[in-house]
Amino acid sequence: MDQERMPILEALEELKVNRVVPFDVPGHKRGRGNPELTAFLGEKCVSVDVNSMKPLDFLCHPVSVIKEAEDLAAEAFQAAQAFLMVGGTTSSVQAMVLSALAPGDSIILPRNVHKSVINALMLVDAKPIYINPQTHARLGISLGMQVEDVRAAIAAHPEAKAVLVNNPTYYGICSNLAAIVDLAHQAGMLVLADEAHGTHFYFGEDMPLAAMPAGADMAAISMHKSGGSLTQSSLLLTGPAVNADYVRQIINITQTTSGSYLLLSSLDISRRNLAVRGKEMFRQVLEEADYARREINAIGDYYAYGPEIIDGDAVFDFDRTKLSVNTLDLGLAGIEVYDLLRDDYDIQTEFGDLGNLLAYLSFGDRPKDIERLVAALAEIRRRFRRPGQDMFDQEYISPVVTMTPHRAFYAPKESVPLAESRGRVCAEFVMSYPPGIPILAPGEAITDEIIRYIDYSKEKGCSLTGPEDMAVSRLNVIKED
Repeated sequence: MDQERMPILEALEELKVNRVVPFDVPGHKRGRGNPELTAFLGEKCVSVDVNSMKPLDFLCHPVSVIKEAEDLAAEAFQAAQAFLMVGGTTSSVQAMVLSALAPGDSIILPRNVHKSVINALMLVDAKPIYINPQTHARLGISLGMQVEDVRAAIAAHPEAKAVLVNNPTYYGICSNLAAIVDLAHQAGMLVLADEAHGTHFYFGEDMPLAAMPAGADMAAISMHKSGGSLTQSSLLLTGPAVNADYVRQIINITQTTSGSYLLLSSLDISRRNLAVRGKEMFRQVLEEADYARREINAIGDYYAYGPEIIDGDAVFDFDRTKLSVNTLDLGLAGIEVYDLLRDDYDIQTEFGDLGNLLAYLSFGDRPKDIERLVAALAEIRRRFRRPGQDMFDQEYISPVVTMTPHRAFYAPKESVPLAESRGRVCAEFVMSYPPGIPILAPGEAITDEIIRYIDYSKEKGCSLTGPEDMAVSRLNVIKED
């Protein structure tokens, strides 16, 4: 196929040439009815914010230009089928899980998954079989799934329908995906990959193994993260053993019937750029990331970690494009450095947690931006260093699961003060966002360690989301008889 083609873009350009008179939605009528919106976004943008029509195809049942774009994406990503998604990678992950499982089914997965995975389990009423990842002794971050842990989980739960793998984690940690695929397939289980942070694996050189060439059955791809498309645009990939027609049925249960052509065309254009120029673009990203790591480590007290943490198992590989920086030796939490960068230096990083900071690098970054980040981190060390502070040094707490997320979320519940919730079963989520990995999920026991973690996160300024109580001073728990 000709990866230079951009069929959705071509159809939108043709629509503009034909000067079609719009007696359909959206009501702004190519921007004429909303001059303030047009002034803000620009006439070129709002003129292609259009509705589905015969020349533009239909996202729910594509037969022409959207189908062509999906076929091109499938070839570019080495998949049997690709689906253009406009509900973010949350929608891709949930469609992937809902396609693989039925009510009552079990799935093997690491506990450090994005909340979208557990939300999908809650919707389908499936049972999670968690593999608690190891934690890195110095960094405090959760690592990948060890092959032996996956083997043991498969042996203990042969009824499980699938295994889900993060490829990579938010911090750039990769599991031994090929070995996990072999184990799962030998047991007759599907392999699902959350590749929200791994789009570039398919196109760059010297990258960790991507899901589709590894033989995974499905993968959720955040094109808007490292792929360059607009926010909320995503791809869902499937392998040859998956019924793609059934997957589209699942997608259409929740996905909008009014797909945004701004998002769809951005996927089309970005796929073309990755397929044609991906190696060159990501070679530059790797060079910038490696340079930034060296410069940050030379400052002192920061630890910008990289491939040296690879151990061949829990850290089978490392995504070098991830500029993950541990801040604990500085006496500052990652979220504190994140806030200082944003408030004092006008630098917006991806996230800060209790011990780490993530600067997300892509082909849109400039060398002078890297220099500005390094200089700001050096000045923060000079101004705010607090050695010897009592720091919370673990990002991951192993959960105590007492019931399925579905049963817990829909069970009778009551609200209790956080300090009085120990020993109770949580009926809602608590998480820092980003990265969106739950501290607590429905059906998990609330322990003293978790309460201390939540209190410490609030003290350090982490953005906690999930509970009905926005202040996270109370939690919904299962009502006791």
